Amino acid sequence: MKIALLNENSQSSKNSLIYECLTKEGKKKGHIVYNLGMTGKENEHNLTYVQLGLMAALLINTKSVDFIVTGCGTGVGAMLALNSFPNVLCGLANDATDAYLFGQINDGNAISIAYAKGFGWGSEINLENIFYKLFEEQFGLGYPKERREIEQKNKKILDEVKKVTTKDMLTIIKEINQDFLKDTLSHETFTNYLLENSKDEDINNYIKSIL
Repeated sequence: MKIALLNENSQSSKNSLIYECLTKEGKKKGHIVYNLGMTGKENEHNLTYVQLGLMAALLINTKSVDFIVTGCGTGVGAMLALNSFPNVLCGLANDATDAYLFGQINDGNAISIAYAKGFGWGSEINLENIFYKLFEEQFGLGYPKERREIEQKNKKILDEVKKVTTKDMLTIIKEINQDFLKDTLSHETFTNYLLENSKDEDINNYIKSIL
């Protein structure tokens, strides 16, 4: 999988630790990690957790990546922001069990983690365990295994519900506050990656037209 790491402003100082843990565990399964959010560098463009939702949605809907790892102080804000967009299904995982069950039962494409609440001594061990269990098996295999069919059925129903309750991504970026969109796209590392890897020509052309 192609995995994007997206950090916002309040927790950008922890980016290097998160990236190191994610890359370590991701490589074991052949995954590639792209560090596309804030990295804690001086004078870096500021990103809020709400902007992470837009960024994740653009990456997922253009098939630029397969999976998103994000978070904020509690993990809740980023999770809510990502889930407000089409085709993004983000879970909250603050330990390895959360991560494993989310992948097996909910079969989502994004995970949000708390990087302030409960983030103390030994947090790098917890992060490594989260990523290890998250990527241990193929997503959607079910847990317990005898509930696989009903869980897969419910996941398909949820996907169909979200198609009805959300607009398509091109319509969203045209109707969303354009200053908010432009400010998000001002994060050059993210935007350059998106334009180089997007499989959606219409979204690409619209983004290029406003930059």
